[in-house]
Amino acid sequence: MVVRDAVIEDLPYLLEIYNQAVRNSAATFDLEESSLEQRKVWFSHYSDSHPLIVCEVDGVVAGYASLSRFRDKAAYDKTVESSVYVDEAFHGQGIGKTLMREILQRAREIGHHVVIAGITGGNEASIKLHVSLGFEYIGCFKEVGFKFGRWQDVHFYQLLLS
Repeated sequence: MVVRDAVIEDLPYLLEIYNQAVRNSAATFDLEESSLEQRKVWFSHYSDSHPLIVCEVDGVVAGYASLSRFRDKAAYDKTVESSVYVDEAFHGQGIGKTLMREILQRAREIGHHVVIAGITGGNEASIKLHVSLGFEYIGCFKEVGFKFGRWQDVHFYQLLLS
């Protein structure tokens, strides 16, 4: 496994991984698959203070993680939201944990204070991963998304880095 910064050439892999989640998971509330052009815009939002990283296995991008702005107001600048997606072909191989450990280390080095994770109800693997890394449950927004014919809850977890 190699973890590194994402580059624009990774976009086809990132697009396929994300679209797998759109099609098969409530991990994202997008209802339609993204296009390459849409993902180029998405990619442009990442920077040194909000990194996007990938994990390669045998030269193939197997997953990615990112830190995004939590809210737009300046007082939130040291709070970020994490995301992690792993290609279905690589589930259960520790890639999510590897990516999360690296993105949290980068959050500390950058000087962020809090990392927030929103996890759709029923995603026990993601909850277990976040709890194992020290995230604490902070609350639930009930029935805030409608996907796959039913209302979905989002559980929020946070990690204080200081």
